[in-house]
Amino acid sequence: VECEARPSDRKKVVILGGGPNRIGQGIEFDYCCCHACYALTDAGYETIMVNCNPETVSTDYDTSDRLYFEPLTFEHVMEILRVEQENGTLHGVIVQFGGQTPLKLANALQDEGIPILGTTPDAIDLAEDRERFQELVNNLGLKQPHNGIASTDAQALEIAEEIGFPLVIRPSYVLGGRAMEIVRDMDQLRRYIAEAVVVSGDSPVLLDSYLSGAVELDVDAICDGTDVHVAGIMQHIEEAGVHSGDSACSLPPYSLSKDVIEEIKTQTYALAKALNVVGLMNIQFAIKDGVIFLIEVNPRASRTVPFVAKATDSAIASIAARVMAGEKLTAFPHRGPYKPDAGYDVNTPMADPMTLADPDMPWFSVKEAVLPFARFPGVDTLLGPEMRSTGEVMGWDRDFPRAFLKAQMGAGMVLPSEGRAFISIKDADKGAPMLEAATVLIEQGFTLMATGGTHKWLDGHGVACELVNKVYEGRPHVVDLLKDGHVQLLMNTTEGAQAVEDSKEMRSVALYDKIPYFTTAAASNAAALAIKAQAEGDVEVKSLQG
Repeated sequence: VECEARPSDRKKVVILGGGPNRIGQGIEFDYCCCHACYALTDAGYETIMVNCNPETVSTDYDTSDRLYFEPLTFEHVMEILRVEQENGTLHGVIVQFGGQTPLKLANALQDEGIPILGTTPDAIDLAEDRERFQELVNNLGLKQPHNGIASTDAQALEIAEEIGFPLVIRPSYVLGGRAMEIVRDMDQLRRYIAEAVVVSGDSPVLLDSYLSGAVELDVDAICDGTDVHVAGIMQHIEEAGVHSGDSACSLPPYSLSKDVIEEIKTQTYALAKALNVVGLMNIQFAIKDGVIFLIEVNPRASRTVPFVAKATDSAIASIAARVMAGEKLTAFPHRGPYKPDAGYDVNTPMADPMTLADPDMPWFSVKEAVLPFARFPGVDTLLGPEMRSTGEVMGWDRDFPRAFLKAQMGAGMVLPSEGRAFISIKDADKGAPMLEAATVLIEQGFTLMATGGTHKWLDGHGVACELVNKVYEGRPHVVDLLKDGHVQLLMNTTEGAQAVEDSKEMRSVALYDKIPYFTTAAASNAAALAIKAQAEGDVEVKSLQG
């Protein structure tokens, strides 16, 4: 479908979409593009969409004033802009809302004299360029994990020696964490360099110290160049090292202190102003031993925007689009923080979405990723830094465990209310969260089963459990029990190539037999609390219409 440009006396805004759907570049960015179209049309602009995905709302005939169903390449986009400029005033082009694909065109478009709305291409490059960004972070007095950038194979090995293992390695300018990996020794690093990427000056790789067991946060904010509004602070339920698109997360954070949250807001303000962001930005933080580390900043819309918008009842993509077109945040009313003790009625009608809502909610919204493992035989279900999810669902309730329970139900996982739970966890996870999970399951009437090391640890803390063989220890082993229907819940965390390989069959059987399974300690803990909440009363449904 291609439309010819027609003369118009309205200023034109061209919105670049994300192109075809693929893992890492999905419907969340299309949501942002659509809301930008609606908001800018209401503000009196003529909206022009460039996208080539027949499955999305942004390519519907009535979403924008004009649609160009064309590939997102520089040549195609420039030809469209040339035609549009000949037939009216081009106010500018929005590249922030389509993910990484249109961002890569920003510099080339600006070099051709095309006005880019919102954050400048130079500021976008500043956030992506590791060396320039590191200088900015140091000037602001913020902390980053120890890191380096390598342009040759030899340099990568030297930097790894200096940083130490484990480390996270990834190419620059990638989408959805593609080719990103946690490397635990020098042999694994050499294999990665030989097989996964070509390291060169044009395509360097980034190496970061891996903050094992850290709590990861996503922050979405809007800035107009002067004022900053923190739209949402989300705590990942899976620990750092799992891609943000695959991790379940909670808004507001469910286990962080007010002091940490206030410091996160302070650092967000500082980064938005230093980068001179105009529009949306997304920041990822990690908290380890009470210290806040900055992982990365993306001065664009992120895949968490639709979730934040629904969780806070605030149309942040629409507001950001109008901010990028020139309006100020002061033009939008601000709803102050909700206070549970003030008797806020959750059944009141939803507020005007074109307001700025405080992210400190008296209720919890939990996002859960939908993973397509069942459609790919032989694929291991362990989560890592490379994104694998193809969708997401959301659970909402007045407390975190019930919100998590609803999110699991939405993702198609039915948590058991009784039976046997098998637990096998790596040494690093043998701490308070897993101990609490085991204790809660015992209280709910579950019988626990565990392999040698985990059995010894649980027994040493007074938690009763049965000893089960690992696969290589002889039959009957855990996979036999899973296949025979003797296990109703699986909690398995592992690390190291051999341990991962030894436990792969167990996770595969759980997947295909639809046995609920959790592969991180934090998710296992949340699942145990959700099972307890499930036993405390029926799940209620609230109408979104109020």
